[in-house]
Amino acid sequence: APAMDAAAQPAGPAAPGASPTASPDGAEVHAPRAAREKHKPSPAEQEANRHFMDLVDAMEAALAQGQLHIAAEHDKALKESKTGRLTPAQSERLAHARADLKRLGDWARWGGNVSREELVHAVEQLPAEGLGMSELAKKVGSMRERWKGLDGVSGAAPKALWEKFDAACTAAYAPAAAHFKHLADERHSNADKAQQLVDEANALIEKDAAQLEAAGGAQADRAEAASGNLPQTHDWRTLASSTQRLRQAWSRLGTIDRKDKKRLDAAFSKAMDTLMAPLDAQRKIEVARREQLIEEVGKLNPLERHTIDTLRGLQESWQGHARALPLERKTEQALWQKFRAACDQVFAKRKEHAHAADHERKAHLHAREAICAGLESASFEGEDKAVLGAIAKALKDAASAWHASGVVPRASEQKIDQRYRAAVGALQAQADSIRKRAGAAQANALREKLRLVQALESALAGAEAIDSADWSGRWQALPTLPPEQERTLRARLDAALKAAEGAGQGARAAYAAQLETNRQRLLSEVLRLEIVAGIDSGAEFAKDRLKMQVEVLQSSLKSGQKPASHAAQFLALCAMPALADARTASRIEQLFRKFGAEGK
Repeated sequence: APAMDAAAQPAGPAAPGASPTASPDGAEVHAPRAAREKHKPSPAEQEANRHFMDLVDAMEAALAQGQLHIAAEHDKALKESKTGRLTPAQSERLAHARADLKRLGDWARWGGNVSREELVHAVEQLPAEGLGMSELAKKVGSMRERWKGLDGVSGAAPKALWEKFDAACTAAYAPAAAHFKHLADERHSNADKAQQLVDEANALIEKDAAQLEAAGGAQADRAEAASGNLPQTHDWRTLASSTQRLRQAWSRLGTIDRKDKKRLDAAFSKAMDTLMAPLDAQRKIEVARREQLIEEVGKLNPLERHTIDTLRGLQESWQGHARALPLERKTEQALWQKFRAACDQVFAKRKEHAHAADHERKAHLHAREAICAGLESASFEGEDKAVLGAIAKALKDAASAWHASGVVPRASEQKIDQRYRAAVGALQAQADSIRKRAGAAQANALREKLRLVQALESALAGAEAIDSADWSGRWQALPTLPPEQERTLRARLDAALKAAEGAGQGARAAYAAQLETNRQRLLSEVLRLEIVAGIDSGAEFAKDRLKMQVEVLQSSLKSGQKPASHAAQFLALCAMPALADARTASRIEQLFRKFGAEGK
C-alpha cells in the first residue's frame, strides 16, 4: 500500500507567532485568524479520524500479506465507520487500497475457479488410483472440504462447475458406498449367526440338565467324583467338544453392530458359563490327576530294573484320562509337555548312565594304558641305590594308580592286565638284577674287608712291623659297606691298629693274647652257625657238631624267644677279634655265601 508522505498529512492550525503560509508562486498569504480557528477539528473528530486511518493501515497490511478475506473485512468496517472529512491525501490512499482490493479479488476469483477445475480433475482420477475403500472415502471427503475452503477464500463457484464437481465426487465414492453397505449387511448376518450359536448353547444346557437328572442329580455327581472315578452324570466328551466348537465359531463371527454386540455377548457368555461350570469343576480334578502322574514319573529311579515297565503303565493311564475327558487345549498341551519331559528325563538318565558308564570304563582303560606305557618307557640312571629307589617308587605309584582307575571294558580287561603284569615284571626283573649285582659287590667288599682285618690281626700276633697308615689306606680303597657292617669291621680294625700303635710291646702282646684266646670261641661260634645254616662242618668236627646241636636245641627251648636273624648272628661273628687259620677262614666264607650277604 502506498505510504502517506509528509505533504499528504492533514494540515493543522498554525502555532501562534508562526510565519505566514507561502503561495505556490512564493507570495505570502495572510489568512485571517478567525478563518483558521473555524476549520480546526474537535478532539472527537481527531479520534474518529485516527481510528479510521488505523483500519486503513490494517487493510493495507492484509493486502500486502495476500490475506484477501481479512482485507475485505477491514474495507467493510471502513464503510460502516463514521469519520470527519478526509484530507485529499487520505482519500487518495483509501482509493488506492480499495483498487488493490478489487484487483486482488478479481485474481482470487479467477484463481479459485482454476483450483476448482483442478479439484474436479483430481476427483475424476480417483477411480483409477485403486485406493482402498477407507482411503477412497477419506480422499473424497478431503476434496469436498477443500471445495468449501475455496468458497470462503474466492467466493461461490459457478453453478455448472459445482454440479460437475458434485457428480464426480458421487461417482468416485460409489465403490466405497457399496463396500460400506456390504459391511453393514455382513454385520447383520453375523448378528443372526451369533443368535444361532446362543440358541445352540441353550439347547445343550437343556440336554445336559436332562442327562444329569436322569443319572441321579448333583448328589450322584459329587458321589462319583469323591470316589475318584470320572462321573457318568455328564457326557464329558460332548461337553468338551461342543464348548470348544462354539467358542471357535464365536471367535470367527466377525464384526457385529455395537447395538447388538453387547446383548449377544452377554447372552453367549451366560450360556457358556452354565455349560462350562460342571466341565471346569471336573477338569480341575483331572488336572490334579495329571499332575499326580507327572509327580509319580518324577519319583521313579531311572536305574531300577522295573522302571521302564512302571513308566509304560503311567503313560497308558495318561492316555486313558486324555480320552475320557480332554482338557482345554492350552492346559492339555502344557501338562502333556511336562509329563513327556518327565518321561524323557527318565529315559535320558538311563541312557546317560549307560553312556557315562561306558565312557568311564573307556577312560579307565585309557588310564591303565597310560600306566602301562609309563612303566614300559621308564628309564633310570644313577647309582644302584637311587635306581632301586626310583623303580620302587614307580612301581608303587603305578600300583596305586592302577587300583584307583576302576573297571575297564570287559573285552579289554584281560589284555590290559597282561600288559600291566608284563611291564611290572620287567621293572622288577631290572630291580632284581641291580640288587643281585649290588649284593655281589657288597659281598665282595665285606669279604675283602673281613680278610683285611684277619690279615692285620695275624700280622699283629706275629713279629711283622705294622704301618697304620698303610692298613688304613688299604681299608679306604675298598668299597664302603652298609653302615652296620662298616662300623663293626671298622671297630675291629681300629682296635688292632690301636694295639699296634701302643707304647711298648705290652699292648700289642696283650691284644695278640686276646686274639689267641678268642680262637676257640670263634671256632665254637662258626660251628654253631653251620648247624643253624645247615652247612656240613667236615668229618673232623662231627663229634663237636653233635654236641653243639644238643646245646643249640636246649638253648632255644629254654629262651622261648625268637632267635636273631642269620645276618645278625653272622655280623656278631665278624665282630669277634680272633685269630683264624686258613680252614676257619674258609668255613667263615662258606657261611657268608649262605647268609652273610642277606643284609637282614
